[in-house]
Amino acid sequence: MEKIKVAVVGTGFIGPAHIEALRRNPNIEVATLCEVNEELAKEKAALLGIEKAMVFEDMLKDEEIKVVHICTPNFLHYSQSKAVLEAGKHVVCEKPLATKIEEAEELVALAEKTGLVNAVHFNLRYYPMVRQMKTMRESGELGDIYSIMGSYLQDWLFLQTDYNWRLEPDKSGDSRAIADIGSHLLDLTEYVTGLKITEVMADFSTVHKTRLKPLKAIETYSGKSLAPSDYEEVPINTEDHATVMLRFDNGNKGSVTVSQVNAGRKNRLNIEIAGSKANFEWCSEKPNEMWIGKRETANQHLMKDPSLFNAEAGKLIGFPGGHNEGFPDTSKQMFKEVYAAVVEGKQPEKPSYPTFADGHRELLICERIIESHKKQAWVKI
Repeated sequence: MEKIKVAVVGTGFIGPAHIEALRRNPNIEVATLCEVNEELAKEKAALLGIEKAMVFEDMLKDEEIKVVHICTPNFLHYSQSKAVLEAGKHVVCEKPLATKIEEAEELVALAEKTGLVNAVHFNLRYYPMVRQMKTMRESGELGDIYSIMGSYLQDWLFLQTDYNWRLEPDKSGDSRAIADIGSHLLDLTEYVTGLKITEVMADFSTVHKTRLKPLKAIETYSGKSLAPSDYEEVPINTEDHATVMLRFDNGNKGSVTVSQVNAGRKNRLNIEIAGSKANFEWCSEKPNEMWIGKRETANQHLMKDPSLFNAEAGKLIGFPGGHNEGFPDTSKQMFKEVYAAVVEGKQPEKPSYPTFADGHRELLICERIIESHKKQAWVKI
């Protein structure tokens, strides 16, 4: 079997997660690792067991590389994705697709023009229970949707000494909590319900007006600590916490709350969808369980089991019931769908995976949420 050769750009938290997931698909070879300079690329490639190490510009010239995964800080996503498409290679980009809506629009148009496979890593769609909720809603088991409540809570920026490049608008964009984790929650909301958000009303808060920035690099989720002399105090201009009220195209309402300063919440996405027949609730920290609320009969607790799932959702399950699957499996399952398109050599007419168009949609919603917070008013999408 001839393997598809892939380059991964960036080696922070998410780059190695892509690499591990890619290696779990038998027709893919992670052939090249790219970093900001060749020395760092070689160091990281040796640690990750990748044969080739090079800078981004050299990788674009390598004809063996068919697909590129962009896992760099947000401000690089637009320029690198554009360069990859112009080099005739398929691309998988981390979210957000860009930091400006105009850049995302340009990437969507360029991707459509080239016909190349393009995807944005909204991997949380690929928890089997998320797909199960979607298919149950499509089959009518939820009924008409009355309301939606969601939250995404973390604590990795709880302390004033917690710091990361995502706190710097020139690298991450004008929003942090909403753009970073809120985008996953908003994407999941529209994906599962089939509804479109039409208006937003947002309110942000920055808990730590200043933070102590390390004088040397600290990687995301690394948990490393430094001495007081290793910090400098810097102002913070992006949100630690946000609450957004939502209006949907079926005329009903919802709300989401995101926070990166909730102690004890490591990575907790929770969504509850109230319908006329049932209530669905799912939490990413218990990803193999789903609560189904009933009024006139007993509530139900569905556990992940391929024999109990709809056929479409069952395709995302790699292990029997009782064998838990989690975050690393979501990327593996997403990449299976993306690389089926790569084998065909072009973007499908109706892709099953999240595309640049989906990335543009989430950036549009995030920009309207930022606008709403600034105006303290409802804003149409």
